[in-house]
Amino acid sequence: MSAGVGPAPRRILVTGGAGFIGRWLVARLLDLGHRVVVVDDGSNAAPDGLASLLGHPGLDAVLEADLRAPASVAQLFAVDYDIIYHLASSPRVQATIDAPIVAFERDLHSTFLVLEGARRQRYRTIGLRDGAPFPAGEAERRAGPRVVYTSTALVYSADTGGMLAETHATGPASPFAAAKLGAETLVQAYGRTYGLDVRIARPFNFFGPHQRPSGGVVARFVWEALAGRSLTVKGDGRQRRDFLYVEDGVAALATLGLSDAGELDGAVVNLGAGVSVGIGELALRIADGMVPVTFVPHDHPQAEPGELCADVGRARRLLGLEATVGLDEGIARTMAAFAARGVGG
Repeated sequence: MSAGVGPAPRRILVTGGAGFIGRWLVARLLDLGHRVVVVDDGSNAAPDGLASLLGHPGLDAVLEADLRAPASVAQLFAVDYDIIYHLASSPRVQATIDAPIVAFERDLHSTFLVLEGARRQRYRTIGLRDGAPFPAGEAERRAGPRVVYTSTALVYSADTGGMLAETHATGPASPFAAAKLGAETLVQAYGRTYGLDVRIARPFNFFGPHQRPSGGVVARFVWEALAGRSLTVKGDGRQRRDFLYVEDGVAALATLGLSDAGELDGAVVNLGAGVSVGIGELALRIADGMVPVTFVPHDHPQAEPGELCADVGRARRLLGLEATVGLDEGIARTMAAFAARGVGG
């Protein structure tokens, strides 16, 4: 990975650490020798959660807490952290369309509370009280925890199309994406106002083992195929997505937080493969002639971008991002993992 990654061990908080991406991130950080505290409310946990990681000497704690509750977040920050990876989020885009308050509470309000915890830790570190003026130069000195916020590629405008660089126009088409973009703005404001070192990841479609069938289209198609069911494509299948195998994506995400490169302070970074695939084509590849593919009307077509494909030049340069596992190999690994768990049978 990229140069500038700081020494181990660091004390790291991972919110949403029992979820699909969170679980893989925790495993990566433990493999690198760091000490990790996980907090999760269990609402979107991976099917087997952190079971294989329990008992690891670097896993300091696995806490169940609701990040929408100020008291719970305050308790989390009774101890200090070197890095905070904030992954906790709404479980599904669909849920926020049906109940927009979910996006506000889980994606925006909880981010505010986590940032407040980070700010208060920074104030403790530099000996500053609320309301006191910052000493000269203190706003620029990066003391206190580094905050890595995991956003979404859905913040980009649905009308943009083509390769999406981090500078492309945004235009959320769902409460989920709007709350994520609002949270990004809040994260950047805390960086500028309080001197926190903040970084933002915009993952595209991560996929792989340990994902719920409801958590991504690859996982859902694999589950349907193993169950001998017709693969259900919403819409005409011409919408295109950028699929990145989760271990490749998490390696870059880990580096985004661990790297001491100054260029990453305040940066927004896409995490994708840099190649898009049609959803209809994806379904046919997974079905492989063994089960039929059915096209049905989309629940909310207004929230479905035509194409999302990452320009990953920044991630390759700064994080060493590399898609080492291709789509077909990743699907095969996902299918084998699902079958081993008896999923779909």
